[in-house]
Amino acid sequence: MAGKESARERRDKRRQEISLLRTIPYSDHRRWWSPDTIAVVTGGNRGIGFEIARQLAVHGLTVILTSRDEAVGQEAAKVLQEGGLNVVYHQLDVVDHESIALFTDWLRHNYEGADVLINNAGVNGNVGTEHSVESVQMVIDTNYYGIKNVTRAMIPLMRPSAAGARIVNVSSRLGRLNGRRNRIEDPNLRHKLGDLDTLTEEFIDNTVSSFVQQVDAGTWRSGGWPQMFTDYSVSKLAVNAYTRVMAKILADRPEGERIFVNCYCPGWVKTAMTGWAGNVSPEEGADTGVWLALLPDEAVSGKFFAERREISF
Repeated sequence: MAGKESARERRDKRRQEISLLRTIPYSDHRRWWSPDTIAVVTGGNRGIGFEIARQLAVHGLTVILTSRDEAVGQEAAKVLQEGGLNVVYHQLDVVDHESIALFTDWLRHNYEGADVLINNAGVNGNVGTEHSVESVQMVIDTNYYGIKNVTRAMIPLMRPSAAGARIVNVSSRLGRLNGRRNRIEDPNLRHKLGDLDTLTEEFIDNTVSSFVQQVDAGTWRSGGWPQMFTDYSVSKLAVNAYTRVMAKILADRPEGERIFVNCYCPGWVKTAMTGWAGNVSPEEGADTGVWLALLPDEAVSGKFFAERREISF
């Protein structure tokens, strides 16, 4: 219809706005970081994680790029180092408690902690008749429990500062409670997951455990779970809920020891994880995560973002 802006035109317009925002330099009074600021990026060997690491390093931070596979992680770090960026590599498997312990010990010894944590490591997946409960458990373990594992280990290492430390969880709109499509159909469960006053880690854990049990029993289709990209959606639903819980828990920390926790959706990014079928570049997908990590000292916490805008859970 003439005169009516299409969804594609709106997306293109918003991307142009984002591109313009990214060209605006951070002014000196908003620039709280320095080369001594340490940012840890999980799953930084490719895709969104690699681009987040690159952009943070371009802004002048010291970046610890981590990955499960040491060889590919070292190669990724080498590429950034050859570009003159201050990037260091260390192995980290977010589902391996021994690997996390080794990494945090190394970080404590060499840097006395970190100022920014980007929880990016994740895997794709989709429940179907051809998928085993083991593959579903891997998605939940990596995307949800991996973030919990690393966050718990890193909170004692987040360095005190006037600006506050930052934790950014890479999530997805597919994990929204009240999205128009692909949502949990049980209104009681949606209410409990959306009620921050009563929401707990235990309840989130029980929710994902119930999902896995139903997959194992072959009853998940009638359980009211999202019908598209189901295991991935449930894992990101848990990430979003966990982000809110952690922000609430950390809100009472005293001035100088604050930790801001947020999550964001990078969009459907053209990476190996999406089979290069996305409609967003890695540069665009990384942008909001970097923006959240570098917000000035009035940074928000416990929020969900996409394209530098707050969206609903």
